[in-house]
Amino acid sequence: MTAPLAQLRDRFQAALAASFGPEWAGIDPLLVPATNPKFGDYQSNVAMSLAKQLGQPPRAIAETLVKNLNLTDLCEPAAIAGPGFINLTLQPSYLVAQLQQLQTDARLGIQPVSPPQRVIVDFSSPNIAKEMHVGHLRSTIIGDSIARVLEFQGHEVLRLNHVGDWGTQFGMLIAFLQEQYPQALSQPDALDISDLVAFYKQAKAHFDADPSFQETARQRVVDLQSGEATARQAWQLLCDQSRREFQKIYDRLDIQLEERGESFYNPYLPAIVEDLRRLGLLVEDQGAQCVFLEGFQNKEGQPLPLIVQKSDGGYNYATTDLAALRYRLGRDQAQRIIYVTDAGQANHFAQVFQVAQRAGWLPVEARIEHVPFGLVQGEDGKKLKTRAGDTVRLRDLLDEAVDRARTDLTTRIAAEERSETPEFVEAVATAVGLGAVKYADLSQNRNSNYIFSFDKMLALQGNTAPYLLYAYVRIQGIARKGGIDFSQLDPVAAVLTEPTERSLAKQVLQLGEVLDEVARDLLPNRLCTYLFELSQTFNQFYDRCPILNAEEPQRTSRLLLCDLTARTLKLGLSLLGISVLERM
Repeated sequence: MTAPLAQLRDRFQAALAASFGPEWAGIDPLLVPATNPKFGDYQSNVAMSLAKQLGQPPRAIAETLVKNLNLTDLCEPAAIAGPGFINLTLQPSYLVAQLQQLQTDARLGIQPVSPPQRVIVDFSSPNIAKEMHVGHLRSTIIGDSIARVLEFQGHEVLRLNHVGDWGTQFGMLIAFLQEQYPQALSQPDALDISDLVAFYKQAKAHFDADPSFQETARQRVVDLQSGEATARQAWQLLCDQSRREFQKIYDRLDIQLEERGESFYNPYLPAIVEDLRRLGLLVEDQGAQCVFLEGFQNKEGQPLPLIVQKSDGGYNYATTDLAALRYRLGRDQAQRIIYVTDAGQANHFAQVFQVAQRAGWLPVEARIEHVPFGLVQGEDGKKLKTRAGDTVRLRDLLDEAVDRARTDLTTRIAAEERSETPEFVEAVATAVGLGAVKYADLSQNRNSNYIFSFDKMLALQGNTAPYLLYAYVRIQGIARKGGIDFSQLDPVAAVLTEPTERSLAKQVLQLGEVLDEVARDLLPNRLCTYLFELSQTFNQFYDRCPILNAEEPQRTSRLLLCDLTARTLKLGLSLLGISVLERM
């Protein structure tokens, strides 16, 4: 089923071609939902935008367009307002027909894309031998939601976790553990992950202070890179232990990922340097092999190079990212690659993409995108940290969210004099707590920093996960109270007589448009805004329109609207990685 806005856009483009010639068919008709119901459902101001090009008054352009606009099966006659706004009101019969189609469609009228693309979403990317912290929250949650939306649309999505599992830090850590805790390098899980992190900090301090230890650590790096058995075994144990800890977080958040760490691309690094040299892009600068970039300068205004091989012959992140990009375009045959990392890496990816472009590695049809995001801040407006000034561990943050949700729930149960099982309390607290954390992040424009507040994200009012979950729960309560099986309702019975019924119907029909926007612009907050407005509209409908006590055919029609709203909320929340509840 084609969404209303898409149908209207097609009709407008046909009218533009009929009115002013075929070359105008591709013009954006500038159609948007009307901000005020008195102007109808949609509004176009394309006439104003074309006035200068066509040399005609906007109102005259609007009148010509309306004469050639075939909307008899969709809308009431178009109305021209002011200097040339074209206002459109959807016909009730059209809305009813659309609702009837949705009722019998498991995908709510959203057809899979054709043709689908091969898409890679690179997200999360923690470092081995370190705990996941609040800084990994946004990449993990945003990347997962983007992947879910693209998968639902029918694209073939590869979710990659580009973990930091290679580099000089491993030589340092292995050397330190050989001195201080050798059993950690021969026995699985001899150390807790938090102990491993503490040892890493001690190793770094030792490395900075002791030249002889620096030499030992460098030798361990050489051992590791050359494949020496003891060093490789120690490295593998550290990686395996970290992976198990990461997986606990991913399982808890219902995140699916395929790991390809930095080490995966090691065999391909020499070829990157050799190919760039062959193409004439490499310049030696102070012994390092570099590509000088267009549009990038240092503080002194000199051209800024991207180093792909260090003076000692080693490689760095840029070399690995170039190898990963070429592998994904070549071996994986990706048509779209999405990197979800913090905004601080924007320049790095712009540089990597430029080198790949100049090297001719990017196919014309390939789309490579960096999806940046801002910081998670505390309520003081500074980067979120513990009271001791440390980075907040992600598992601690999730624990606290669930604990607070549990406290809120038990308080509400006591106030309502309800009796619930411990299993019910735990299931609801987990769903609400984790859902609240995800939604609080995803509902913000990812380009901005946001203030992390447990009180706000767990509130039952406002743009929060609990508010949306409660709207879904309210609908399930209607079904329980009335003994209703939504799947057995007759979709032919749909009628729309009240303004709030009409508003809710229009809102339900917009999901496909919203998902197209999210897939295009990679901004999950637009889906959050849509679901919040849908919940608000439903609650207005619930307050103003009797449902179970209504006369037929209104009763069945309103139950159909309830069901479609619940299904839309459930689908939309699932694309944010949030599970619904039958009761709260």
